Amino acid sequence: MTDTKPLRADAARNRARILDVADAVFAERGTSASTEEIAKAAGVGIGTVFRHFPTKEALLEAVFTAHLRRLAEQAEVLSEAEDPGAAFFGFFALIVEQSGAKRAFANALTDAGVDVGRAHAEGAAGLREALELLLRRAQEAGAVRDDIGVPELMAVLVGASLGAEQAGADPLVRARALAVVMDGLRPRR
Repeated sequence: MTDTKPLRADAARNRARILDVADAVFAERGTSASTEEIAKAAGVGIGTVFRHFPTKEALLEAVFTAHLRRLAEQAEVLSEAEDPGAAFFGFFALIVEQSGAKRAFANALTDAGVDVGRAHAEGAAGLREALELLLRRAQEAGAVRDDIGVPELMAVLVGASLGAEQAGADPLVRARALAVVMDGLRPRR
């Protein structure tokens, strides 16, 4: 039987702070950053980190899952945007830009023996629905071709993300490659 009592307010704040700091530290220093570095940057003791996340892998998984949930929340907010096309393409670019960090987390989790598919499913449950809504609204506005659905969009997102990784650190190459992909998503004239 697991304890499902809600966290005290201070414990919940500490947990959220640890997650936010861990996300920033892992983004800056990579997934090899230590839990001690994260505790220090969060202004908590290492015991507090381990009380919430018993292993570094648990912390990585929680950061990964929280990141996916934040993306879903952003997509939901954007689905109400006045310009559905701009919202769709802006979110598409955001996902491609952040894909390298997501991939690093996924690789670190896999290396640690964590079930990345389960972690992804937990965090991405709402992301697919929000992405579907963004796509549908952009299609209804005439900004995105109407002959693709979420399965095709997901395949294009994966391809664009890998392409951005291949482009490396050159922002101009990345931008041009992303523009080509986005042009392919626009309706044919």
